[in-house]
Amino acid sequence: MKLAEIESSMQKAIESTQWSFNTIRTGRASTSLLDRIMVEYYGTPTPLKSLASINTPDASTITIQPFDRGSLSLVEKSISMSDIGLTPSNDGSVIRLNIPPLTSDRRKELVKVASKYAEEGKVAVRNVRRDAVDAVRKQEKSKEVSEDEARDLQDQIQKLTDKYIARIDEILAEKEKDILTV
Repeated sequence: MKLAEIESSMQKAIESTQWSFNTIRTGRASTSLLDRIMVEYYGTPTPLKSLASINTPDASTITIQPFDRGSLSLVEKSISMSDIGLTPSNDGSVIRLNIPPLTSDRRKELVKVASKYAEEGKVAVRNVRRDAVDAVRKQEKSKEVSEDEARDLQDQIQKLTDKYIARIDEILAEKEKDILTV
């Protein structure tokens, strides 16, 4: 396993964590809040953004206009049943989501959710490290690399791991600051 491949896998874990953070509400409207919502459309779970036009006309409103008017109630139901904590209002052609200001309790809950996502990202990075170290040990056992080379590779893998875990901590700190800013 090459260091570039390991670093690429760790980078994907960072990107996944960042994507998860983008789905957390911070008090202003963002279409990324709806990224994880799936709509049961003709028996198939379909991402909401494939079924509708999503816009933010102002800082506290998200509008969703389905391409197929027949799917309006399905979209509304999916949003209601999701974990985003917003109630959709339907006027027959457009669904509106009003983003209320966050209470301090809700902000604290969202910080906990962000911490959970960060921990999942760290676990993903550590799993990449574990797999890479196992591969190096197998190479050492089969005499493809010497003991010293194996130790050097493991040290390099650990340095990469530390770098990416620190990056997740930085992203988490930014997100917490964003959430807690009134």
